Amino acid sequence: QVQLVESGGGLVQTGGSLRLSCAASGRAFSPYRVAWFRQAPGKEREFVAALRWSAGRTYYSDSVKGRFSISRDNAKNTVYLQMNTLKPEDTALYFCASARDYSDSYSDGGNYDYWGQGTQVTVSS
Repeated sequence: QVQLVESGGGLVQTGGSLRLSCAASGRAFSPYRVAWFRQAPGKEREFVAALRWSAGRTYYSDSVKGRFSISRDNAKNTVYLQMNTLKPEDTALYFCASARDYSDSYSDGGNYDYWGQGTQVTVSS
């Protein structure tokens, strides 16, 4: 069993930056892929970014490409999401997730096995 714990959320003004962290614990953490998703009130969960753990390849949604960056620290079993040039529409509860095995779609939340509880990001205008 893998436990994921997010941190780093908060309140920031438009144009500001935040770095989210997702610490993994439990069994030896060696996922195929990790990702960040977000969900705003009244909206469906939305894919944000993904990273293939061993290869380091990254993927982003069009809405965050060029502003957000996903990375990992293998030694710390931690995934990061650096968020720059934040906009009010980035306001959401942000979740990290991990997938044990390969799947075709990195943006489908159904392909991830473990989820954190989320960390709130609020961007004021």
